[in-house]
Amino acid sequence: MKTFLNSILLMTLLFPSILLSQSTVSGTVTEASSTLPVPGVNIIIKGTSTGTTTDFDGKYSLNVKSGDILVFSYIGYVTQEIQYTNQKTLDVAFAEDASQLDEVVVIGYGTVKESDATGSVTSVTEKDFNKGPVVSSDQLIQGRVSGVQVTNGGGSPGEGATIRIRSGSSLSANNDPLYIIDGVPVENGGAGITGGRSPLTTVNQNDIATITVLKDASATAIYGVRASNGVVIITTKKGKKGDLKVTYNGSYSIATLVDKVEVLTGDQIRDYVTNNPESSAGQIALLGAENTDWQDAIYQDAFGTDHNVAASGGTDNFVYRASIGYSNYDGILKRDNFERTTMAANLIFDFFDDHLKLEINSKTTLSQNDFSNRGAVGNAIGMDPTQPIYDPTSPYGGYFQWLDPNTLDANGNPRIYSLVGASNPLALIEQTNNFGRSFRSIGNFKFDYKMHFLPELTATANIGYDFIDGRNYGFNDRDFAGNAVDNEGNINTGNYSGKENKENRLLDLYLNYNKTLESINTNIDVTAGYSYQDFKYPFESIRLVGDRTEVIQSENRLNLQGFFGRANFTIADKYLLTATFRADGTSRFSEDNRWGYFPSAAFSWKMHEEGFLKNSSVVSEFKPRISWGITGQQDVGGLYPALALYLPGTDSAAYQFGYNADGTPNFVVPVRPQPFNANLQWEETETYNIGLDFGFFDNRITGSIDAYRRETTKLLNFVPNPQGVGFSNADNYNIGSLENKGLEFSADVYPVRNDIVRWRVGGNVTLQKSDITKLTLVDDPNYQGVLFGGIAGAVGNTIQNNQTGFAPGSFLVYEQVYDTNGRPLEGVYVDRNGDGIINSDDLYRYKKPAPDVFYGFNTDITYKNWDFSAFFRGSWGNYNYNNVDSNRGFADTVLGLNIALFNGVPNLLETGFARPQYFSDYYIQEASFLKMDNATLGYTFSKVFGENSTMKVSGTVQNVFTITDYKGIDPETTGIDNNLYPRPRTYLIGFNVNF
Repeated sequence: MKTFLNSILLMTLLFPSILLSQSTVSGTVTEASSTLPVPGVNIIIKGTSTGTTTDFDGKYSLNVKSGDILVFSYIGYVTQEIQYTNQKTLDVAFAEDASQLDEVVVIGYGTVKESDATGSVTSVTEKDFNKGPVVSSDQLIQGRVSGVQVTNGGGSPGEGATIRIRSGSSLSANNDPLYIIDGVPVENGGAGITGGRSPLTTVNQNDIATITVLKDASATAIYGVRASNGVVIITTKKGKKGDLKVTYNGSYSIATLVDKVEVLTGDQIRDYVTNNPESSAGQIALLGAENTDWQDAIYQDAFGTDHNVAASGGTDNFVYRASIGYSNYDGILKRDNFERTTMAANLIFDFFDDHLKLEINSKTTLSQNDFSNRGAVGNAIGMDPTQPIYDPTSPYGGYFQWLDPNTLDANGNPRIYSLVGASNPLALIEQTNNFGRSFRSIGNFKFDYKMHFLPELTATANIGYDFIDGRNYGFNDRDFAGNAVDNEGNINTGNYSGKENKENRLLDLYLNYNKTLESINTNIDVTAGYSYQDFKYPFESIRLVGDRTEVIQSENRLNLQGFFGRANFTIADKYLLTATFRADGTSRFSEDNRWGYFPSAAFSWKMHEEGFLKNSSVVSEFKPRISWGITGQQDVGGLYPALALYLPGTDSAAYQFGYNADGTPNFVVPVRPQPFNANLQWEETETYNIGLDFGFFDNRITGSIDAYRRETTKLLNFVPNPQGVGFSNADNYNIGSLENKGLEFSADVYPVRNDIVRWRVGGNVTLQKSDITKLTLVDDPNYQGVLFGGIAGAVGNTIQNNQTGFAPGSFLVYEQVYDTNGRPLEGVYVDRNGDGIINSDDLYRYKKPAPDVFYGFNTDITYKNWDFSAFFRGSWGNYNYNNVDSNRGFADTVLGLNIALFNGVPNLLETGFARPQYFSDYYIQEASFLKMDNATLGYTFSKVFGENSTMKVSGTVQNVFTITDYKGIDPETTGIDNNLYPRPRTYLIGFNVNF
């Protein structure tokens, strides 16, 4: 009893000290990369059940005692254990745990966990997008995805791009991928907008959350109607539950000219003309005294700015995000300007205990464009550098102009030369006006209803639209030398106006059944539905002709409908099987050939979930995949290539039929038949794909390998008609086949990944090969293939050819002969067929524009609040036809006229050519390159505008350098280098603010 009483007394005396040893610790848990708060983090005192969670602002408070170990854990982040040593506050920065991340990727009519994807699918998220002055969504993923090649058309702001996924499957048909923006499929390639620039600029880059690329047939066949060339799914950002959050992204940039086309200086031209035996006294007398750099005259430093403000938040039943953006970019070509205003909203409502969800998306863009006259680019190369920019005596706005004294207008004034290089390039910019305005709205209303009586079954209705309104208009200044003058001396300044409307309406209706059968450890996910899409193309063109106004109006339609189904089976979370089928109909083809049928199947095996690998410390993921499928193509030959149509002829083609009552002749305007082929049918592409997704060492090394083979049959091909067949010289036919093969590899490696430093190195490499395997209905050894690829220098000249046994777009040229010093001999080519005559029979197919290999690699490093990223890309095995040298590299280009002089390129001094040699393989030049596309350094400040606010300041350099042996201004073209709008080097400072 005494011992018990002593124990009670001792506890009573110690109780105050025990209380005093307890303390309260508080702090904030944030994400290391963004410093944003992380709500819902579990915090437990190790070895106990005592703990708490962070609130929406990432804050927590917990009673602890010295020596306790606090365990911070949250899905997707590295768990941290920190000992409490009487700190008043304990803040934690969470680093992402790549081994736990399992992102959801968007696929056709649904989503799937990345680890459960059976097809070749790559998703690029916001954190991996390319940095810099980006205004078009294609620029965000350029070089980031294996098998996807993006070639920008030039350096103008908002410039369009050529995008090819796995080389493209067609010859004459559209080779662009199908774009789907928040569930709304738009025209392949997002076809151009009158008065606008690239259609991919109509979604603000700051609003995009992910861009997912579907590459193989298993992934794309669900969109069979237009999926032969791959699918690009653009998903915009959505709101999250919680208090109002505001984000601001802004940037200011300056773009500068990196390089100019090398041309002869004024002194070189004076020396060349004076000492050339072919020069006449009159030509020597035309030489001026200037050393004008015409390229300097037309280019400028260009300033740009971009701003975007977004607000998001929500409650348990409603989340929202809305944004507004403004961009204004000058081009380095004077007067070139792109101005854009964007508005976007996403609203998500949940009703009936999450059984009914309504999602509303809307994206609206208004753009204003000043299209500078790009003819100035070529004229700045060809204009005589010995002449001044301005001439005070000139009646044409004070600009120097070469005039033709032998060609007078009605007022007796000499007219300007129409030849390229004959007109003052700065006058072309300053005295010609070309403006455009465009409006585009893309949106949808999506209803998802999870059945009350069967929660595994969900019905979806997706009602979408894409409305476009564009207008362009222009005119020339009255004193522009190129204006036409009629017989009465009236000046026609070339006023014109064009208006275009496009209406795209969409209705998708489908059911999804998702059920896990525990008895057989299998998940079944089945989707089936119907898609209806209707395109309307009204068009209006207005032109002033003298004192008359001509208005031309038209409307065309395209209707696409499809029935589709997909079944996914996941067995024991190891064995994944996918099967899809789609039946598509198009109004482009006749009733007999209207429908196409496109199946696919895929299987993958999560080998890392098997017992022999499940606990491996080396293998984190090992998932082989195999797939097969057929997709279709119908986008060729306008909207009615299979229908017999007639158009009215022109007044000049009218026929006289008798006389009117007053005795005057009676003229009737006839109608003329249009070319058509009633037998046109679907082009089909069959694809086989085998792949492997892998991860090693706790996913410090991750990546994928894919090998594919695609064969396109019944090629939609635009070929010449036999004599007496059809209503034109050529028409569309289903003739031939094309084979593409490729190997793709991509990987990410984390040399360092901890709470303080995170260093990632990533890259991708694509090897590709394309061959035309058939191009005629019957074998014809004399068939020379299809010519295309127009070049500057003479009307109707082409340099490319499609022929069986060769890569698409191969160059068709003569084999040049060289002297002992390696100098090309003018007009001397190899007699390849040995008949003693050099003619078209000696042309051969030499090289191609498409690379054998293209690649991209990048790295980013995060250290505390600092971050740095750099991105490189390149290609190997691609060739260009140097049309600048072939068009400006011979004597006649300077001395072609007796009453005007032109400039040339130094190549004319190297070759000594007197006359053009357009078809010499001398001008086919290797265009392999390595580019450092951008480098970005940033620093993030915390608590700038409040407790939970952050501000990131970054600096970016875009188009840092290019390494290449190509002799032209830029190796990156689609095969023919002719007066490319130079890509500038851009310096940008950016701001990102969250509060």
